[in-house]
Amino acid sequence: MLLIDKYAYINKLASVHPLEKMTFSLGLLLLSLILRDELISLITFIVMSAFIILGAKIPWQYYAKLLLLPAFFLLSSLLSIVISIVPNTTVLPPYLWAIPISHWTIFIGNDSFLTAQQLLFTVVGSISCLYFLILTTSVQAICYVLRQWRLPALFVELVELTYRFIFIFLNSMQKIHLAQQARLGYQSPMQWLRSISMLIAALFAEMFQRSRELNNAMQARGGEAVYWQNNKSYSKKNWFGIVAIFTCLILLGGFYV
Repeated sequence: MLLIDKYAYINKLASVHPLEKMTFSLGLLLLSLILRDELISLITFIVMSAFIILGAKIPWQYYAKLLLLPAFFLLSSLLSIVISIVPNTTVLPPYLWAIPISHWTIFIGNDSFLTAQQLLFTVVGSISCLYFLILTTSVQAICYVLRQWRLPALFVELVELTYRFIFIFLNSMQKIHLAQQARLGYQSPMQWLRSISMLIAALFAEMFQRSRELNNAMQARGGEAVYWQNNKSYSKKNWFGIVAIFTCLILLGGFYV
């Protein structure tokens, strides 16, 4: 079991009704995406991080590692937005920095910098919302809420099965990789390439076998899946806090807009 799945079951907010947590996290996510305001996104990140670290008692070191996971994709996106390359004959728009190289000019425009800054704050705020949801709510509880929202049953079952197969996939990969390392399968570039190809082939074969076994097990039960049963109750205090936070952010966003 991955730590991210373990914390979803043992965190201090695990007893809170999943509908409250999903409404809170997805509501702030949509608010951050709609308003696209740096201050609102920053406040969203601070609030969500406080709930994750102080409320759910998730270790801050682990949360920091999770925040670094999308850093490469975010950095590459920001660089592609900020940095522009044009011929030397082109009239540059207002810019913060520029340098001519041969027949080209590399520069950072004011508009592109502001766009990248807005994207950075929006993405960071949105990521914190998603991390709050997956670190405090199990996938069974999430699927329970999706069923309550009357989403198609096939879609919900695919979400749950795909999530479960991720752990089966990772567990099998770790075992095969450990066995290959014990046989010195990664000592040279050629051995590394051969071991990786064998690892991928073995994983595909095992995934097909596991999916066949899962299909047989579901057919033995008449095709019915075992759903998570809700034994949690709503809290008026939590709903009041959610409404209060939403109201403050909406008023703050409207004031600065």
